[in-house]
Amino acid sequence: MSLYQQLQERERQQNPIRVGLIGAGKFGAMYLAQIPRTPGVHLVGIADLSPDAARENLKRVGWDLSRTQANSIETAITENSCFITEDWTKLVNADQIDVIVECTGNPIAAVEHCLKAFSQGKHVVNVTVEADAFCGPLLAKKAQEANVVYSLAFGDQPALICDLVDWARTCGFPVVAAGRGHKWLPHYADSTPETVWNHYGLTPEQATRGGLNPKMFNSFLDGSKPSIESTAVANATGLFVPSNGLLYPPASIEDIPVVTRPISEGGHLEQKGMVEVISSLEKDGRKIPYDIRMGIWVTVEAETDYIKNCFEEYKAHTDPSGRYFTLYKRWHLIGLEVGMSVASVALRKEATGVPYCWNADVVATAKRDLNPGDVLDGEGGYTVWGKLLPAKKSSQMGGLPLGLAHQVKVVRPIKKGQSLCWDDVAIDKTTDAYRVRKEMEDMF
Repeated sequence: MSLYQQLQERERQQNPIRVGLIGAGKFGAMYLAQIPRTPGVHLVGIADLSPDAARENLKRVGWDLSRTQANSIETAITENSCFITEDWTKLVNADQIDVIVECTGNPIAAVEHCLKAFSQGKHVVNVTVEADAFCGPLLAKKAQEANVVYSLAFGDQPALICDLVDWARTCGFPVVAAGRGHKWLPHYADSTPETVWNHYGLTPEQATRGGLNPKMFNSFLDGSKPSIESTAVANATGLFVPSNGLLYPPASIEDIPVVTRPISEGGHLEQKGMVEVISSLEKDGRKIPYDIRMGIWVTVEAETDYIKNCFEEYKAHTDPSGRYFTLYKRWHLIGLEVGMSVASVALRKEATGVPYCWNADVVATAKRDLNPGDVLDGEGGYTVWGKLLPAKKSSQMGGLPLGLAHQVKVVRPIKKGQSLCWDDVAIDKTTDAYRVRKEMEDMF
């Protein structure tokens, strides 16, 4: 049966997938909007540091708040309602919950949530890709040892890219490149939460209406999030990454199969089999018509003349040689699509993207000159942005992962544009996140 048919069957049997959501911000709210429209799924509980804000988001997306008055997990199940709490442990410790959706956006907290959920026999859909970027391969290993599924979140671009890569390889195509789109100019790396909306193309009023977090959205703009998401893709697919950061070649959809060829064939890639991000802006700032800014793509190669001829016969979107074909989705719907992951991990025991190797890393890089005593404020903030590097290069330099560059004090002078190392900061070595990261470094 299809996933939807299986969900319908669970609905008929009154045996829904029981879900606990940790973090009910923008991404979580988008998932909340779809749950009442999905058969066979019961959101048993929400854990959020601000229960009132969680209720406000439920109201914003159309929930009947009378369904959120349960005072315990047990009551929520009995009354088919939702329990809201500040205490995330009440969700991960509840035997009745099948799947935890980690949606806090806080990578250090997310690691703790994931590990505890695994220990309690819960599948985890991890929306907080920042956590996956610095220790995802080890999280996946811990989940496997606990006989549960750890998964990237469908709707977010990494899982969607992984889906395209899996399609290509399962069909027998070698993947030349895969990635997402982005609005990029080099000076965006200096952007802060104060400058983000002008660059991003939204007014402050639109941002407020949508409940958008300027720091989070700045992490997209300044290159941190594209690096984080490209890391997740590389570690979940085995694709390689550029040797010194993303190149952001500008291209329309028409030109993606041209620019995502190797340099030796007129493209931008160092080699075949890489992740990259396509810019929707020319280098002089002009907007490219029919761009891939909000979408995803994969470029594959016809290895025989027969396959090349098939591309031609079926009007496939290729480069001038006819050998490189790009399949794409121009849009992604973020939290509105997370139900695919929830259904997949619960019903098929299959992840929608999961890291299995350590190919890539995101290293914290100074946005400005930093002095001893300065405190790093993580991705999207005022102090650092994330640079994508091969994991081997990051490991050799002792690179500080961006996901751990939160509320960390600088102990040595750092020049703007310089990537930070462990020795440049006073890191808290007592957190689960630090321990797991160092364990992963040792493992690989």
